[in-house]
Amino acid sequence: MRKMMPKANATFSSTITIFLLLAISHFPGALSQSDEECTPDYDNTCTDKNRAFNLKLIAVFTILITSLIGVCLPLFARSVSAFQPERSLFLIVKSFASGIILATGFIHVLPDSFEMLSSHCLNDNPWHKFPFTGFVALISAVFTLMVDSITTSLFSKSGRRDPCADVASAESPDEEMGPASHYGHGLHHSNGKELSSNLQLLRYRVIAIVLELGIVVHSIVIGLSVGATNNTCTIKGLIAALCFHQMFEGMGLGGCILQAEYGWAKKALMAFFFSVTTPFGVVLGMALSKTYKENSPDSLITVGLLNASSSGLLIYMALVDLLAADFMGQKMQRSIKLQLKSYAAVLLGAGGMAVLAKWT
Repeated sequence: MRKMMPKANATFSSTITIFLLLAISHFPGALSQSDEECTPDYDNTCTDKNRAFNLKLIAVFTILITSLIGVCLPLFARSVSAFQPERSLFLIVKSFASGIILATGFIHVLPDSFEMLSSHCLNDNPWHKFPFTGFVALISAVFTLMVDSITTSLFSKSGRRDPCADVASAESPDEEMGPASHYGHGLHHSNGKELSSNLQLLRYRVIAIVLELGIVVHSIVIGLSVGATNNTCTIKGLIAALCFHQMFEGMGLGGCILQAEYGWAKKALMAFFFSVTTPFGVVLGMALSKTYKENSPDSLITVGLLNASSSGLLIYMALVDLLAADFMGQKMQRSIKLQLKSYAAVLLGAGGMAVLAKWT
């Protein structure tokens, strides 16, 4: 049974990667060379290319370090008994991280998409006559649900075709088989528990991969906007805010990676991939600063649609796969006190990200 999981996981990961590459390849407008660029809203006295370049270099290294700290903290904290996944403290910390991810989708990413796709730089028809942000976020959330449910369903069916399960289901009534029937009944329960455990593990792995996908898209977009601007007034506040943002978001992702029970090689790869995406976006923005025009219609449309899809994914994952799964689980349902502590942690995490929204 366990052997099926890496194969299913690899197939899912490859599918998501190909989908993301195809999606990005169909948005050539991000590298806009159009002359139709709107005038930026900020004061030109803040524009200083040389000083902005130095600040961007600082941003690359500080964001990389804080991202690594955030995503690796849950992985190394497992050696501490209080932070074991079955402990109450782990659920409280995970609730805090889930609140951060939920607020990222609602307060950071979704409003940015609304602002970009309702910009006066875009034509009234169709951008001001249809709520594209809400529509794309809706489609993204439904697509995430579809991937989530179909992947779990396919694995569940493959598990039911397991030979051991067939043997257990072939047991005879108690009257006819006597003691042998009890053995078959016990085998049936054993296989049922194993299948349930494997399904839960698969769910954790799907959650970790899809959540990282949503965070990666969001992180690259943020890094790109930082790298493309020469406004020192904007960059100063963004560096500090993004360091906290990436560290807390990394804690949420690190908790999901921990529950997925990957080997150390895969854990390291996922942690590294998360940590380098925002710095990579900053470097990419710096390299494309002459061709990437953040206020051009093409760029506003591309980044706005990417933000909308990322927000739908993050909101779904935070509410359904993280918060609802934990709060409706047996451990939470047995303790009102634990639920109240976890709700407080959710509000604290979401509140912290809401405060950071002032600078990002």
